[in-house]
Amino acid sequence: MTNVDSLYRPCRLCPRRCGSCRTIPPRGEKSAAGSGYCGESAALRLACASIHRGEEPPLTGGTSGGGSGTIFVSGCNLGCGFCQNRQISAGWSLPTRQKRASQVSARQIPAGRPVLTEEFARICLALQNRGAENINIVTGSHAVPALAAGIAAARAGISGAAEGPDRLRVPVLWNSSAYELPETLDLLSDTVDVFLPDMKTLDGDIAGRYCGAPDYPAAAKGAIRKMIAMRSLRFEKAPGAGGPDRMVSGVMIRHLVLPGHTEATRTVLRWFADHCAGRALLSVMFQYTPLGAGPQGYVTKAEAGRVLGWLEEFGINEGYCQEPVPGNTGWLPDFEKTNPFPSELSVPVWHWRDGFV
Repeated sequence: MTNVDSLYRPCRLCPRRCGSCRTIPPRGEKSAAGSGYCGESAALRLACASIHRGEEPPLTGGTSGGGSGTIFVSGCNLGCGFCQNRQISAGWSLPTRQKRASQVSARQIPAGRPVLTEEFARICLALQNRGAENINIVTGSHAVPALAAGIAAARAGISGAAEGPDRLRVPVLWNSSAYELPETLDLLSDTVDVFLPDMKTLDGDIAGRYCGAPDYPAAAKGAIRKMIAMRSLRFEKAPGAGGPDRMVSGVMIRHLVLPGHTEATRTVLRWFADHCAGRALLSVMFQYTPLGAGPQGYVTKAEAGRVLGWLEEFGINEGYCQEPVPGNTGWLPDFEKTNPFPSELSVPVWHWRDGFV
């Protein structure tokens, strides 16, 4: 069996292939911060875990379902200037009321704390015991080895028993930016059931300007092709009547429309229609919020209308499309709070500062 720590030295897990030795903390530091682009060590750092009801219906079980068991991982290997989880991905604080949305305070270590494999497994089981439809790992691309080990431990059972309440049985979702390598995704072949990659853009200039990764288009296409090859679409009937079928295997690609860049969205939709239709679902989102170094403003009704027209033009009719609500920021998370999301969207289970709640 491969030693997990060895995969972090030198680190070649993501397309940046920075080669840092993430098992050694920076000189003079005792924190969990590490080296390389992501700034993380080999320690798995988590921000929070909750029963989340804001995902697509096949992931939450709909209004009668148990919700998605989200686990937010601290740190990120991409670096989008408009990230909505900026407190845990890059360490930026949320703008105060006195500041414009485009202004941010000084960067700090992203919120979160290190957890060992057993604590991670217990968090998974706590979510399952609270009724979660699945375990939804959010932004874990830079921590694949530790997360794969933690999921395997949860499925094996903390006590080692094959049956009983201490064994993870629900599907595991991988919610990522798609800035990943196919060979790294191979490490998840025995642990992840559903992939939820972003397809942020296929425009290298936009990716370089807003995400710090001009190679993002090529990397994301390769990663998504790999995910589709790894998992075919499969659903299970919901218990009772009226609920949506549960997604238990496959790929759902998410695309966030950027204001002023709808032609880039057209390119993404065209690529999906040519390469993914019938093999993956598409989820189009209009929730862009100008929080930092990204496009300013919100997606307009006219822009949303063009996108909806292109979905029809390309014959994309299997998936989900978010209702445009320009300027709605009430759902934005604040990871300093025990429940980072509004109570109607989320029930907290674990928080980096408070532990189990």
